[in-house]
Order: sequence, then C-alpha cells, then structure tokens
Amino acid sequence: MGSSCSVIKFENLQELKRLCHWGPIIALGVIAICSMMAMIDSVLWYWPLHTTGGSVNFIMLINWTVMILYNYFNAMFVGPGFVPLGWKPENSQDCMYLQYCQVCQAYKAPRSHHCRKCNRCVMKMDHHCPWMNNCCGHQNHASFTLFLLLAPLGCSHAAFIFVMTMYTQLYDRLSFGWNTVKIDMSAARRDPLPVIPFGLAAFAATLFALGLALGTTIAVGMLFFIQMKIILRNQTSIESWIEEKAKDRIQYYQLDEVFVFPYDMGSRWKNFKQVFTWSGVPEGDGLEWPIREGCQQYSLTIEQLKQKADKRVRSVRYKAIEDYSGACCPLNKGLRTFFTSPCTEEPRVRLRKGELVLATRGLRYWLYGDKILDESFTEGMKHGRGCLKDKMAGSNSKPLKNNKQSHITCIRRAKEQGTSLSNKKKLLMYFSIALTSVRSL
Repeated sequence: MGSSCSVIKFENLQELKRLCHWGPIIALGVIAICSMMAMIDSVLWYWPLHTTGGSVNFIMLINWTVMILYNYFNAMFVGPGFVPLGWKPENSQDCMYLQYCQVCQAYKAPRSHHCRKCNRCVMKMDHHCPWMNNCCGHQNHASFTLFLLLAPLGCSHAAFIFVMTMYTQLYDRLSFGWNTVKIDMSAARRDPLPVIPFGLAAFAATLFALGLALGTTIAVGMLFFIQMKIILRNQTSIESWIEEKAKDRIQYYQLDEVFVFPYDMGSRWKNFKQVFTWSGVPEGDGLEWPIREGCQQYSLTIEQLKQKADKRVRSVRYKAIEDYSGACCPLNKGLRTFFTSPCTEEPRVRLRKGELVLATRGLRYWLYGDKILDESFTEGMKHGRGCLKDKMAGSNSKPLKNNKQSHITCIRRAKEQGTSLSNKKKLLMYFSIALTSVRSL
C-alpha cells in the first residue's frame, strides 16, 4: 500500500524549522547511529560485500534507512491537515452541535481538536508527537504508523548485526584461565585482515548502538501496537479516551442511554482502509466522515458537549495564596514540588497571589485546569471543599464530582447559552497544589 498520505509540496519547505527541536534531533540521531554502525559492522567485521549474503544484507540496511526516513519526513512535513480558519458547517443549525475555537475563530469539525503546540485545529487529531514536532492526524496517520512499523523492523535487523559482530570478533579472542577470562583485542578474527581492526573503541560504539536499537525496537514497537489497535477500531487516541469517559458518565449518572462510536465501520478491514489506501490518500476530506448505521454526523460532538458540561459542573475553584513563576521544576516551592513535577510539555501558567483557577482534574500533587480571567463565568457554580483536603492527604487523582442534579442543570444551561465561551479566555495549564501555594474557596 502507499506509504504516503500526500505529496510534499514546495510551500512545505518552510516547515523545515520543525527540525530545530529536541525531538527530531534525537530521533534522527538514533536513526543515523543505528544505520551507520550497522553498515560499518557488516562491511568491515561481519559480512563483507564480496559475498552474496553480504551484498544482500547491505542493500536491506540501506532499504530500511530510506523507508524509515521517507515515512518520518512525510509524516512531519505533510502534516495532519488543519481545519480552515473561520470554518463553519454549511447548515448554520448544525453549529449547536459543535464546539467553537476562539483561537482559530472557527467551529471544530467532527473529530478535530485544537493543538496548542501547532496553534491550529487539527483534522482527526490523534496526538502531538514531539519526536517529529508535529501532530499525527488525518493526512499523515498512515505515514506515521508505517514509520512506527519500519523503525522496529530496521532496528531489529541492526541489533542482529551488532550482536553477531561482537560475537564473531570476540569468540576467538577469549582465553579462559583457572579464575580469569581474558580478551586479546589485538588478535585478528577474519582473513584477510580488515582495514580497521575491531578494537575497544569499535566494541564500545557497537555496544552503544545495540542499546539504542533494542530500546527503539521495544518502545516504538509498543507504540505501533497501540496505533494499530485503535486504527482497527477507526479511532484516535483522543476518541478512545472520549469513548471511555462516555461510558463512565452514563454509568455514574445511571442514564438510560447507550453510547455507540459512530465511525466504527463494523469490520476491522473496513476500518483499516479508512487510514491505509492504495493511492496513499486517506478516505474523506477531514471535515465529514462516513458513519455507521444508527448514528449521525454529530454523534461524537454531541457527546463531547455533554462531557464538557459534566467537566464544568465537577470543577472546583481555588485561589492562589502565593506567587508561582510557571517554572517546570520550581525549587522555591520545596523539594516535593520539585521532584513530583509531571513529565509533560504542557505549559505552566504564571500565577499571582489572589488569582483564581478552575480545576477540572488532577494528579497526585498537581491539578489541571483553567485560569479564570472573568469571574462571571463561574457564577452560580457549586464548589467542593473536600477535594483539596483529599489531595493534600496524598490520595490518587480522580475526576472532581458533584451531584446528579448539578449535572443535569449544567447540561440545560449549556443548551441555553450555547458552547462558545466568548467571555472567558481559556488558558490550559498545570499548577502546583503544595500546602503553601493554593487554598480552596
């Protein structure tokens, strides 16, 4: 099947700046080290080119490198596809089923989500990948998944070369004494002698490359398994989370409804063909999608609106009692705050004493929520006082919950007021809930 979702055009060359990021630098560095060391080990010390097997092996190594880099750069530079700025559905009445993005000044098309890193609404967004410094979405989902497949395969081949090189070079150099094992690195293993002898530096470089290859095979292989699992259900990582929350919401409030994921085509093969096509172009335009029988185009977005309303009614308001600089690992807040900082690229918003925050969920020591710039947004909301005590006691994080009546009231209010939050500038952030930093209102 085609390994690309689109064609890299001339105007995409401005995307070269995406390479200036720690993710692509590390990813390309690992690819370069593993591929170059595998070729060097093969030609010099394990499988010379004058043999048939050595020639085939060398061609396979080059082929792995080319295919891996092609799909990597294709996923990076083609991009996921973005919802046009100012987009809205053709039927104005459908706007009530969609969320509005204040940044893009557009309604969020079904399956799209706003990425704060790309600063755009992404079509069928799966996640923002730091290793390619771009989002995985509608147009590059196939290339990204093929990269996740090819990288472990190529690294497995390279790891085999590394292991066999060290084995063949060290086997005849070992000498066993009564209580000792000696390695004579000056002894030659192959006749004729290689141009560059296999010394300690070569051994250390090969061992280092072996560690990178094995680590990449395991880590990226697991990511490929996760991606294929959701692709065969025609989902994204975000949609899988939305479906899970939908079931939890229905169970918690004991509602007489069943959530059916609308984009599951009924068979794994049909779902597979939604991403991988012979032409290399994914199905659909990224704005409208084929749906299963019994669902409508906005079934998922309606569920998202319900979850947004549910999240709002579960929210708890806090006030900062100390300034917070927004640093990732603030030393001035104590060692516990420093060492328990979450490993994420999410921004931390600077807080001043007396500013309000609206927490929607939390980890053990950190909360995730919004900085309130317009206090009228939270008028009439119920605020829990027990959550802060539980979290300070060190309990595991769970969604902040209120009663069922509040949930129903909030859904009704959301229908009356619409979904556009024009009176509130949303700033997603993490902030510490150390004992000296935050108190509940």
